[in-house]
Amino acid sequence: MPADRRQLVIVGAGGHGRELLDLVEAINAAAGGDAYRFLGFLDDGQVDPEPLARRGSAVLGGLDLLAGLEADYLIGVGAAASRERIDRYASAYGRRPATLVHPRAYLGGDVKLGPGTVVCALASLTTNIETGRHVLVNIGAGVAHDCRLGDYTTVAPGARIGGAVEVGPGAWVGMQASVVRSTRIGAGAVVGAGAVVTGDVAPGLVVAGVPARPIDRAGADAPRPPLVTPRMREPEPRPQRPDL
Repeated sequence: MPADRRQLVIVGAGGHGRELLDLVEAINAAAGGDAYRFLGFLDDGQVDPEPLARRGSAVLGGLDLLAGLEADYLIGVGAAASRERIDRYASAYGRRPATLVHPRAYLGGDVKLGPGTVVCALASLTTNIETGRHVLVNIGAGVAHDCRLGDYTTVAPGARIGGAVEVGPGAWVGMQASVVRSTRIGAGAVVGAGAVVTGDVAPGLVVAGVPARPIDRAGADAPRPPLVTPRMREPEPRPQRPDL
């Protein structure tokens, strides 16, 4: 194994986790196979092994294996709360999150990606953009100039975010949604699929429609609850390593 080829695991073995494996394989193909050595998935839930077997992979065990694995990690779980908790758990053991950009994504100048950020195929981030930890910019999404995406935010497939938009931690911008220039999406807010946001969205609010308006969260298609639960108590946090 080349000295600079890092070992990698994906936490979460559902559909999104398998999509991340596509991304890892694309990066390896573009690098002549020398970027990452993928070890397998970690998942504490009940996982159908057949889709993983067809990909030549399997679940290695639960999240607690991170304590002893010398490997970087990706989080293949959609819910922001789950991503945050998994990040906290992995960081306490000194594990390093991988930051990956699909070879068919576009990144302009002065784009700063936070640790664990994933930019999928056909996504576009233009210029002077900054993301926090474990941000997901999904397939075909577009982020314009001077945007700030907070920790654990999700920009779903096909969503469009205009220039100078601030997206708060844990917010979710749904499939094919549009957010106009210079607006703010508050922490934990949910923008429904296909919505057009023309004004600021308060923290925790769920909006949908054209133009986007608040709806009852009880009836919203909000992000799923945590899917990965550690089998053991979370360790006491350690100081972050300098390369994180």
